[in-house]
Amino acid sequence: MAKDTEKLIRQLSLISYLMAERRPVTALEIRRDVEGYSGMNEDAFARRFYADRAELDSLGIQLTVEKPADGVAEQENYSLRPENFHLPAIAFTDEELAGLQFALTLLDGEFAYAEPLRLALQQISWGRPSPLNAPDQGSIALGVTASAGGHDLSQRLAKIETAIFRNKTITFDYYTMERDEVGARKVDPYHLLFQGGQFYLLGRAHERDAIRVFRLSRIRGKVAYATKAEHDFKRPTDFDPRSYATRADWQFGEPVGQAEVWISERIAWQVKRHFGRFGTIRPAEDDSGDMIFVTEYASVRQLAAWALRLGEHARILGPDELVTEITERIEQLHERHTGELDLAAVLPADETEEIVEPIAKRETAIRPERFARLVTLASILIQAGRAKELLSLNELCQRLQVSDAELREDINVLNVVNFGGGSYVLYADVRDDGMIDVDPEPYSDNFDRPARLLPVEAKALIAAIDLIGDHLPEGALNSAREKIVAALGADPMEQGLQVASGAGDDSEIARVVSRAISDSHQLRLEYCKANEDEFSERVVEPYALINGREGWYVASYDPAREAVRHFRLDRVKTAEVLDVAFTPRPEVDPASDVAGWPSTGLVEASRVARVWISPERARWSREQRRVAQELADGSVIVELPYKGTDWLVREVLAEAGDAAVVSPPEAREAVRAAVDRLQLAVR
Repeated sequence: MAKDTEKLIRQLSLISYLMAERRPVTALEIRRDVEGYSGMNEDAFARRFYADRAELDSLGIQLTVEKPADGVAEQENYSLRPENFHLPAIAFTDEELAGLQFALTLLDGEFAYAEPLRLALQQISWGRPSPLNAPDQGSIALGVTASAGGHDLSQRLAKIETAIFRNKTITFDYYTMERDEVGARKVDPYHLLFQGGQFYLLGRAHERDAIRVFRLSRIRGKVAYATKAEHDFKRPTDFDPRSYATRADWQFGEPVGQAEVWISERIAWQVKRHFGRFGTIRPAEDDSGDMIFVTEYASVRQLAAWALRLGEHARILGPDELVTEITERIEQLHERHTGELDLAAVLPADETEEIVEPIAKRETAIRPERFARLVTLASILIQAGRAKELLSLNELCQRLQVSDAELREDINVLNVVNFGGGSYVLYADVRDDGMIDVDPEPYSDNFDRPARLLPVEAKALIAAIDLIGDHLPEGALNSAREKIVAALGADPMEQGLQVASGAGDDSEIARVVSRAISDSHQLRLEYCKANEDEFSERVVEPYALINGREGWYVASYDPAREAVRHFRLDRVKTAEVLDVAFTPRPEVDPASDVAGWPSTGLVEASRVARVWISPERARWSREQRRVAQELADGSVIVELPYKGTDWLVREVLAEAGDAAVVSPPEAREAVRAAVDRLQLAVR
């Protein structure tokens, strides 16, 4: 029998024994009566029992230790309080449970933590309809989810997740984009962050003796443990992961200054809603409705890119060195869009780097601790046995997302878990016809209640809720989150994984839109048309909320245009539910595009722009875009499909002088015109 299996039998039997005895017991009694300890000598028992206690404690299952007055360790008494093993009952409403069920449906197969999420939902919905068979509500669709992104990245994520859980120092090779080099790293992993479609590791880098942020996709090769010790470090009590999840792109790194940015009245509402949390805002002194945005920055280029994307509606006022920097970048944009662009020779195809195509199938990464799977399986089997119901082996495999061999092995493990003295928790027999017949024992009621969530299960549950956010009707996930955190006694977001929204706060708009979708009522939108720099009023029939690389959208049918239209929530200034009901149109599938542009970021278009990227920024483009040509000086040509010229202009401006349109000529001229307006605004 594998050591891991022996350990699981021993730990589950220890829990069963302590719960069944309902009294403090001595170490000698545990050694004599608990499966797995009886054959050990005193030294081996002491080592194993100490290790098992420590591991159960790390899982949130704390044994109570009563020390004798004279301090003799052999006379210590141990017990397990029910509240230290069982999860407090959570009184979910039907709407909250439906929201949690739907969350699993949306994320299953598209979420790195899908499997522990599955087990967590089984535990928290105890006594209610199984959350593993959720109906399709159709009111929300996800184009971008927290998928790991391929086999290698999945393996790294799983290893790092385990290292965080066990406080293990890790080593790996890391590609530093700024220096364009690969180097060895030794890191104490503190926390995982999911932001902008990517996983990041927060931890103390031994080389710098400071906390650093590592993007998992830039790790090269395998992640390994630095030592064979059980634990290598303790996370500092003053470490706050939330500070890393609430930074703007220009704030990653050590702050180098504080910028003042003038924002025109036209987009002041948008900047305040989406970026106000990254600094402070005050009205401009001329009472024009314009405002001044003050923000700390660590990256001059990233701040310049953000301001330039806003065009003539934003202007950096200070400090002087920042004004000089952005002025030079605007001049560089002007120069590179005046006359012919001088390009280096194109490298032959066999000398270019291999273009890595995006992986078509997303892979989940994190497998739950087998301990959690066994506890969940025990509860399912006991419930079936008490109801005198047979279970289908195939259906249970699907329900728990395990193979036939894994499920049979888990059942064999549970069949030998006992309370001591030959009293077993259950006996399950897999019959030849593929049905499971369960005979629960009298003391099995200890497993007939939901067990506490393991750290990875709790993290998966809260991460799934945070990923979807306020975008379900009735706000069911928000209230469910509050109840779950209250039952756990702590917010798992602070214990190893945090999902951060790259977009701004659209929660109020999302709630209004969700209510209109739920009630099938028309919706009036005051919408900012970025490509025409004007507001328009739309009255639409809302069908679903979908997310994509650039944020959340409401998918609607526009009666005036007799077509499906998608409106970005961050461009909706106001939203109002009208007292006009509509009958959903059977021919409308508002989420039909979810696997297209929301996921890939590429729209169907008849036009394709060829854009030159400077040698200094080429490696970033190789990571983010499809490279069409490599040039001899290290620069690259990328191809960008586009519908609206204004979108293309903003993309080029956001490269802050390191990009120039090669073709078509009209797109090149549009960038030149936008740069001319910027130069006038700067003057």
